[in-house]
Amino acid sequence: MKVILVAGARPNFMKIAPIWEEMKKYPDNFQPIIVHTGQHYDYEMSRIFFENLNLSQPDIYLGVGSASHAVQTAKIMVKFEKVLLRERPNLILVVGDVNSTFACALTAVKLNILAGHVEAGLRSFDRSMPEEINRLLTDAISDYLFITEESARINLLKEGRPEEKIYFVGNVMIDTLLSNLEKADRSQILSTLSLKPKDYALLTLHRPSNVDSKESFVGILNVLGELQKSIPIVYPIHPRARRRIKEFGLEKRMTKMSHFKIIEPLGYLDFLKLMKESKLVMTDSGGIQEETTVLKIPCLTLRKNTERPITVNIGTNVVVGNNPEKITKGVEGVLEDKRKKGRIPPLWDGKAAQRIVTILRKKL
Repeated sequence: MKVILVAGARPNFMKIAPIWEEMKKYPDNFQPIIVHTGQHYDYEMSRIFFENLNLSQPDIYLGVGSASHAVQTAKIMVKFEKVLLRERPNLILVVGDVNSTFACALTAVKLNILAGHVEAGLRSFDRSMPEEINRLLTDAISDYLFITEESARINLLKEGRPEEKIYFVGNVMIDTLLSNLEKADRSQILSTLSLKPKDYALLTLHRPSNVDSKESFVGILNVLGELQKSIPIVYPIHPRARRRIKEFGLEKRMTKMSHFKIIEPLGYLDFLKLMKESKLVMTDSGGIQEETTVLKIPCLTLRKNTERPITVNIGTNVVVGNNPEKITKGVEGVLEDKRKKGRIPPLWDGKAAQRIVTILRKKL
């Protein structure tokens, strides 16, 4: 069975890696093909992730590049259709919620090729987020819906998806995390950055709602400027945020924050080490909310909502938005050891990819 695994952005690589590895165990059943759409802004950073994850270099690279949502989605569909017509796969698997996820699923089903969505059913209920639209549309057309938590099943059933298409398999992101902890421990990133374990906060910040508005971005930087006096903050900066800092004329403000360390984006293993050893994480990313829950690291989500409610309900995650008082209170709570302890959600045990491949072997 020829299966195309689609990756478009860095979080996708962590999600397809364990599925690819599991399929390679059954050469009589599967011929996995990795397609990298090139939606990711930096191919060199993509290459580092593939190396870190011992993942085969992409069999096919589409090189789509950055563009508006409409242009990027259209480019992916045009290029991916050619791949499908040439390869004639039995199934494509898409992961997450980026433009490549929906674009490739739609292109496949219009050619009567089966599509499976890994991480189906997650909902923020915020349609101002492009990712939410991608999730809704991908789930509406996919033949296999692989879910990470029970709230996803409830969402899908409410949307009219048939029960027999929904499979609770766990979280492939956690498969990758658990299988790489030992390698990450060998990373020298802390000594490179002159950091001590549990003596710094890690920040990721890139959502348009946080950085594309000068008012929002400055508001967050103001509160971080105060907090970095209490605990050093390390920020692997996203290109979008770097562009906004220059555009909004915030460079001088940043240099005055002596304990606010801006660094270049990191490979997977270095970032995992940095996250694992941090005192707390502040993020507007999705998967990091899940990883910190498993690592039992306090997480403050700098968004108004989350599509991963289990990380809040039983994990270590607290949604604080970009409200300065809530951010400050959350950080102070961790520093005073009043943090959420949390526990690991069901089936987040490192075996999600095994379950997905077992299901596909039986069904197909």
